Amino acid sequence: MERASPEGLGGPGRVAAVGEGVGADELALAARNHGLPLEALRYEVTPAGLHYVLVHYDIPAADADGWRLRVGGRVRTAVEWGADELRARPAVTRRVTMECAGNGRARLSPRPVSQPWLVEAVGTADWTGVALGGLLAEAGVEPDAVEAVFTGADHGFERGVEQDYRRSLPLPIDADVLIAYEMNGLPLPPQHGYPLRLVVPGWYGMAHVKWLTDITLVDVPFAGFQQSVAYRFRQSPDEAGEPVTLIEPRALMAPPGFPDFMTRTRVVGPGPVPLMGRAWSGYGPVVRVEFSADAGLTWVDAEVAAAGGRCAWQAWHGVWEATAGAHTLVVRATDTEGRRQPLEQRWNRGGFGNNAVQRVAVVCAPGG
Repeated sequence: MERASPEGLGGPGRVAAVGEGVGADELALAARNHGLPLEALRYEVTPAGLHYVLVHYDIPAADADGWRLRVGGRVRTAVEWGADELRARPAVTRRVTMECAGNGRARLSPRPVSQPWLVEAVGTADWTGVALGGLLAEAGVEPDAVEAVFTGADHGFERGVEQDYRRSLPLPIDADVLIAYEMNGLPLPPQHGYPLRLVVPGWYGMAHVKWLTDITLVDVPFAGFQQSVAYRFRQSPDEAGEPVTLIEPRALMAPPGFPDFMTRTRVVGPGPVPLMGRAWSGYGPVVRVEFSADAGLTWVDAEVAAAGGRCAWQAWHGVWEATAGAHTLVVRATDTEGRRQPLEQRWNRGGFGNNAVQRVAVVCAPGG
């Protein structure tokens, strides 16, 4: 369901004026949603409580005993299953790195007004569930079906539109796409979609519909708000734009040393400083990670671990010979398709896909 909201609610997306600070509405979003503490990059699998969270509306009240997942539309036989029935089917586990499409938005200038992510909107989990392709095969996809539309139980207003959260994927469905009911071996936490969610390896987080209730096969491309309005790369408000899909390559560094409370500037001692982090891309494995200690003027290759799965991040390691003074550490990734992180922002009105390099301010001082 999508309909206009009552007068006075919502409005078009906007870009902050020059000099405009983060507003109370953005702070309220930041209080509801949280990113990955960068020191948690030490974990190959992110503990559920440290994995990034973005909830568009409210976390729905959910009772797994009464939950039903329906499959209908352009199928030979409409079917539905309860959560327990899906758990009884053969289970599949995939390790998937998930990143919010708006990660990096708050670093853009001018700043698109929305959830003010810096670089921490990411996490990697072991998701367990059933292969979506098998469920669709059981229902029998009609030859004229072109997309599957996924509906979550979360409901609200966004930019003047009342809606259930809905997204679609093109057919045929990738074999790795899951209907998940577990995260890291335990039932999904409420904020991560309990009792059922979609997991779409390689795609930004907007595609991983939580609190999944319905899958409808359609014979024309889905034109709902989240598909045709919200998640598009646009330079101006009146253009159609291109859809947001696969995750752009990114490397993040676990900041070395210890931090200043307010500025997060790091303090290290002189000499060898171990550096580590994670790198990923929705387009394929990361084949190169480089770091710089002079804000990107010169680069050193890091050691990159082999890919542990099709769409899971990879560890990287290096050593920096720290010298006294102030430094800016930078790290960037290149994937197997040759896509490399840019040094500067790629601006768009939604603040999507900004994979500009991470910069970490470090002071090297004796006794640090």
